Amino acid sequence: MAILGVDDFKAKLTGGGARANLFKATINFPAYAGGDVELTSFMCKAISIPASTIGAVEMKFRGRTFNIAGDRTFENISFTVINDADFKVRNAFERWMNGINSNVSNTGLTNVADYSSDVVIEQLNKAGDTVKKYDVRGCWPVSVAAIELGYDQENAIEEFAVEMTVTYWESDTTS
Repeated sequence: MAILGVDDFKAKLTGGGARANLFKATINFPAYAGGDVELTSFMCKAISIPASTIGAVEMKFRGRTFNIAGDRTFENISFTVINDADFKVRNAFERWMNGINSNVSNTGLTNVADYSSDVVIEQLNKAGDTVKKYDVRGCWPVSVAAIELGYDQENAIEEFAVEMTVTYWESDTTS
């Protein structure tokens, strides 16, 4: 077994490694929400690359247990948004959720295609080029978090979290 030195490690770390702060998130809104896609992309401070899991189905045969592949599930994505002074991004998410289930009447859109949309997450390199792309399909917000206010929040810009459900995702290495 070869023992690699630090120079060998540096040689393998092409491009300096993927950087967590080099990303672009494009959150597409349904038309009725009136969201500004470009503004939201700039205000998206943090987002998670979506996870997926393939479950195992346990099978028993003559005292033995073995697993076979089960169904794939996709975890929700969450992201943090910097609040703009006009609340444009926050308002769009509130309208989106209100279309799904009205705050007042407890009714809403019933066709999933009318209230779900896609999110595109791109990992960038230092030159700003896309090196990995995720198309997250059939998303809609399940939670728009509170914004904490306080007199002691000097020089602080408001932020809020959004969690969206995911139907599935594709990447540039899957189809």
